[in-house]
Amino acid sequence: MNKQQIINTIERKKTFLCVGLDSDLSKIPSHLLEHEDPIFEFNKAIIDATLPYTLAYKPNLAFYEANGWKGLISLEKTVSYIRSKGEKIFLIADAKRGDIGNTSTQYALSFFGQKDENQNFDAVTVAPYMGEDSVKPFLEFEDKWVILLALTSNKGANDFQFMQSSEGKLFEKVLQISKTWADDNKMMYVVGATQANMLTDIRKIVPDNFLLIPGVGAQGGSLEEVVKYGMNSDCGLIVNASRSILYASKEQNFAQKAALEAEKIQKEMAKYL
Repeated sequence: MNKQQIINTIERKKTFLCVGLDSDLSKIPSHLLEHEDPIFEFNKAIIDATLPYTLAYKPNLAFYEANGWKGLISLEKTVSYIRSKGEKIFLIADAKRGDIGNTSTQYALSFFGQKDENQNFDAVTVAPYMGEDSVKPFLEFEDKWVILLALTSNKGANDFQFMQSSEGKLFEKVLQISKTWADDNKMMYVVGATQANMLTDIRKIVPDNFLLIPGVGAQGGSLEEVVKYGMNSDCGLIVNASRSILYASKEQNFAQKAALEAEKIQKEMAKYL
């Protein structure tokens, strides 16, 4: 999906919700464990229930890689299932990759270069620590996106991201330098919802880029605050919720409860839009 397609989908569906598919075998409803592939069965039900309310899905690769080859098969089936739904869905690989150029080229091919387009993602999260040559290979693909880690919501963000120099905070330097690598048609940024008070300063540096905002819901981030300080004329936001939707119930009705939670967020988003 290119930028205009994302904007069109937001306008059509009145949502900028991303459902994070952080599907944990130890947390899914126990009745699913009798299936051959319980993670895929769980994901399929969540996707069917939440699709009317979402712009995007974001599988976190750690939750699949932790289950070995079976987990990667679950991921492959999940990606194919999302693609089979017959509508434009923004699909993010939450992988946080970033390595020397040659290795990043292989990572980029794994997410964007599959011969079967149904196995390709639209975007991948990338860590900026190793600099431009570790990010550039991901930017070589048409209508594919890098979502660069800028300001995260975890406690450890204070260890490095707020380090101050004469040129400002480190996360601000990341934004300033990285925006020279690609424009707002190729580059998005991760900004944690619990850092919503920093969004005004971030928008001064990257006014037109989309921001992926995790941390709304179970992590306590405020959607109202994110919109107040982060929304631009194109919306410019993709707000992720994971646990609050995925694990709204552990009973037989888990999918219906997930749908209700997603609908509640979508209705609030529609109001802001």
